[in-house]
Amino acid sequence: MLEWMTIDNIETIVEKYKLLGPFFGILLTFLESFIPVLPLFVIIIANAAAYGLFWGFLLSWLGTVAGSYMFFLMIRMFGKYRLFRRIKEQKQVKKLINWVDIRGFTPLFVLLCLPFTPVVVVNTVAGLSNIKKKYYFLTLLISKPILIFLISYLGSDLRDILTSPVKLIISAVIILIIWGIGKLIEHILNKRVERDLREIGKLRKHK
Repeated sequence: MLEWMTIDNIETIVEKYKLLGPFFGILLTFLESFIPVLPLFVIIIANAAAYGLFWGFLLSWLGTVAGSYMFFLMIRMFGKYRLFRRIKEQKQVKKLINWVDIRGFTPLFVLLCLPFTPVVVVNTVAGLSNIKKKYYFLTLLISKPILIFLISYLGSDLRDILTSPVKLIISAVIILIIWGIGKLIEHILNKRVERDLREIGKLRKHK
């Protein structure tokens, strides 16, 4: 398998992928919002490698924003049914929903900016919360470009990165650093959720 994964073979795959057309690039990122097992990281790189930095970024951005918002609307529409009520009553989900209702835009923006965040969970929590539809759409529009652009940048210069050990190592280190920062921010956010909910609980008791 490793012997087969040469630069030329990868570029052949990219060329065949490009023949499927830009709509396919949008479709895959759209579907990833509903099927989280699809490798978003790989799809974004493929779009950038096939269509260049600008168009690859644009296709990935449009697809993932459209997919995430459609999933959010679906949860908002069917959230009253028994299955979603059970999900809503789960302890961790309930905490996140309450925190989103309290803080609104900020926690969702931060979570969506983080790499490797389970977007399906974020979209579900947003759909079950009371955040307005237009605010969530705006949150998706301005949070998604950050991570997508970074991944697209790596994909747009794929041959150069794969043939240069130094650039490959630097790229891997950047991804690890971003992952580490994401986990740190996630840890801080979890602590803030607990703190804010405790403070709200105390205020309610005093009333």
